[in-house]
Amino acid sequence: MTRSLLVLVCLALGCSSAPAAPPPDPHAELAELDPRTPVPLLPRMAAHQRAQMRGHLVVVQEVTDALARDDLAAAASAASRLGTSDSMTAMCTHMGAGAPGFTERALEMHHQADAIAHAAREGDRAATTRALATTLASCTGCHAAYRQEIVDEARWAALTASAH
Repeated sequence: MTRSLLVLVCLALGCSSAPAAPPPDPHAELAELDPRTPVPLLPRMAAHQRAQMRGHLVVVQEVTDALARDDLAAAASAASRLGTSDSMTAMCTHMGAGAPGFTERALEMHHQADAIAHAAREGDRAATTRALATTLASCTGCHAAYRQEIVDEARWAALTASAH
C-alpha cells in the first residue's frame, strides 16, 4: 500500500526516473513561428544594422516634420542622408551577402529615398510626399519579407562564401 501511494504521489507530482527534457530554445521557437526569410548576420553586424534602421526612422520623422512645416529644403537635407551612396551600397551588399534578394531590396529603398530629396529640391511638395510613401512601402515590404538571424563566424563564412 505504501508503495502504491508513493507511485500515485509521483504520478500526480510528475515524478519520474527519466531525465527532464531540456527547456525549449525560445530563439529557435520564434524562428519556427516567423515565416520571413532570415538575413544571417554576425552579432556586431546585427547591432549595426539595427542602429542604421533607427537612423532611417529618424530621417523619416525629419522629412515628415519638414513637410508639415512646408520646409522642403529641410526635407531634402534629411532625405539625402537616407539616399544612395557608395558607402551605403557597400554596407547593404555586405549585410545582404547571405540572403538572396535582400541587397537588391535594400538598395531599391535607398534609390527611392533619392527621389524624396530630388522632389523636395524641386519644390514639389506632393511629389515629395509620394516619394516618401513609396519609400516607406519599400521599408515595410522588406521588413515583412526578411528578419535578422544571428549566426556565428563559421556559419557566416559558409553562407557568404560565394558572395565574397
